[in-house]
Amino acid sequence: MGEFYNKKVLVTGGAGYIGSELVKNLLADGFRVVVLDNLSFGGESMLGFWGHSNFEFIKGDLLNEEDVKKALTGVDFVCHLAAIVGEPPCKKYPELTVKVNWEASVRLYELCEEAKIEKFVFASTCSNYGIMPDSSKLLEESDELNPISLYSETKVNFEKYLLGLKDSNITRVILRFSTVYGVSPRLRFDLTVNEFTRDAALSQPLVIYGENFWRPYCHVSDLANSVKLALITDKLITANQAFNVGDSTQNYTKKMLMEEISKVIPSLVVNYHHVVTDPRDYKVNFDKIRDVMGFKITKTVPQGIGEIANLIQNQVISQPLSSKYGNI
Repeated sequence: MGEFYNKKVLVTGGAGYIGSELVKNLLADGFRVVVLDNLSFGGESMLGFWGHSNFEFIKGDLLNEEDVKKALTGVDFVCHLAAIVGEPPCKKYPELTVKVNWEASVRLYELCEEAKIEKFVFASTCSNYGIMPDSSKLLEESDELNPISLYSETKVNFEKYLLGLKDSNITRVILRFSTVYGVSPRLRFDLTVNEFTRDAALSQPLVIYGENFWRPYCHVSDLANSVKLALITDKLITANQAFNVGDSTQNYTKKMLMEEISKVIPSLVVNYHHVVTDPRDYKVNFDKIRDVMGFKITKTVPQGIGEIANLIQNQVISQPLSSKYGNI
């Protein structure tokens, strides 16, 4: 870490679910960190490192060019996490989604060029794969992307933009995140593992749609660590590439998740409905990030389920059904 000590990193969306965990991680390793966030979901997630000598916060918006320019002052690396995240909010706010996830992201990169940023890490998603054509095969980075929602369309478009740049001097790394779960400074319960486990721990019956559809899952702390790895790994072996982020053993169907939750909460009641509300169905291979960056997960889905169940059962969260734990 010696050569990266005291490097200055801009984290867009640094008050968010993954962003706040990343900031905590970077500060612990000696990076200087500036966060640009409009605080759509509050700023309590930053209380744990507020006042840290290497931490700077700018309340601003990606849509405001002056805010972005201010945030880029003296910055070496950029971790671009800010976005309208997830299918429901993107469906609810389609125009804002295009402005933030696409137009503002392109302008951010152009301003990074002007600021002579060294590395640009983009948080993308495995949702870009959409529906797997062959259920016997784990999808790899070279497989065709098949976005079936506005959220993944904007992510794919920006990926293509980054990979299509020919004359840029910035090292670009794209991280396709698995479906995230677990506890972070900005807790969310509108994510599959977290929501199902919360409801089960509150003795609520679960209604499950598309129980046999596959997704890969990864703990929020491991996703945050992957971003740091992308910053510190030799650019000669990561430059201008996409990496799936997760572990190949962590592909689960919703029915498999129910089986794991029932081991922790035996009183679980599940009602399966065979109506498909979300057609995404994909299993993913994560060998590349393991082999190139040495990435390894530290937590598994069963451990994450236990983590959330323990949080609820011990009443650490006083109002776990509050809308403040979601993205809408």
